[in-house]
Amino acid sequence: MKWFSLKKREEIPAKKAWLIRIVAVVLSVLCAGLVILLLGFHPFVTFGEIIKGALGSKIRLTQTVLKAVPLTITTLGIIIAFKMKFWNIGGEGQIMMGALAASVVALNFPDMPRGLLLLCMGIAAVIGGGLWAFIPAFFKAKMGTNETIFTLMLNYLAIKFVTYLQYGPWRDPGSKGFPKVADFTQNAVLPNVFGLHIGWIIALLLTVAIFLFMNYTKKGYEVSVVGESIDTARYAGMNIQSIIITAMLISGGLCGLTGMIQASAIEKTLTYSLSAGMGFTAIITAWLSRLNALASLFVCIAFAVLLQGGAYIQISMQIPAAVADMIQGILLFFVLSSEFFLQYKVSFHFKKAKGVA
Repeated sequence: MKWFSLKKREEIPAKKAWLIRIVAVVLSVLCAGLVILLLGFHPFVTFGEIIKGALGSKIRLTQTVLKAVPLTITTLGIIIAFKMKFWNIGGEGQIMMGALAASVVALNFPDMPRGLLLLCMGIAAVIGGGLWAFIPAFFKAKMGTNETIFTLMLNYLAIKFVTYLQYGPWRDPGSKGFPKVADFTQNAVLPNVFGLHIGWIIALLLTVAIFLFMNYTKKGYEVSVVGESIDTARYAGMNIQSIIITAMLISGGLCGLTGMIQASAIEKTLTYSLSAGMGFTAIITAWLSRLNALASLFVCIAFAVLLQGGAYIQISMQIPAAVADMIQGILLFFVLSSEFFLQYKVSFHFKKAKGVA
């Protein structure tokens, strides 16, 4: 007996779509609260501490914003690739190569005027990240290789190469045996604006720029068309290979810029742990924002609240890190699952059992 059936939705009203998302969030909170209760913690207190840990003081709010900035910029890069249905899983590696390129400039030209040095570091980071993304884009465009595996493997290559530099040729002789790259000079450190490094302004400007690029430019339109149907794009006379490579140069360049910001403003040096999983997290936030640049800003802020609050409750309530990760996982599971119901309609069928004479 067939109990239910699935049907692809052609279109769903905006109000109904938002209702589904709200229901998903409410259910995720209820489920997470139940798990917290079963583990012996008070759900309301725990959720309150998460909000308090992320927004409860100036220092905590600052840490939340510092997490949101690189996540937002990386998400913008991932959105461009995903909009074209090029599954760029290489954000980690592109961040690292952007940081590496920026570090080459910072370490070799420490006495350059600050404004010029930071500009050169930013350009180098965009080029470094863009070229690292160009490699899988080239092979995808020319040979049809699998970009998911290609970009994923390049992550480890980039991280291991930076690790080699940190423990080998670039190891600072003055670090007293500790394997680290020399610190940047003050000229290579991003300035603060209103108590935060200027990266938050860069993130806001890039959000608007990418939104306009994707929605109001010819190249952005071409990226969307290729994502919808390569055959349609080819029939319209679009250069598929050029579009793929261009989009990936921009995608990788944005991730590379994230690396420069993290190296300059946060680490103030180059380290193999600099990306901190940001490239993978951006995949989630890109999907949650439905590949919309403006929406991604708010999604990344909300996710940063969750990350910062999750870290805080580990200290304030002595909750194990695994529990904090579990809460994040439950919330993400429900929110991502809501996308299924936005794409498909589920119909249940109930038939009365026939009586036996």
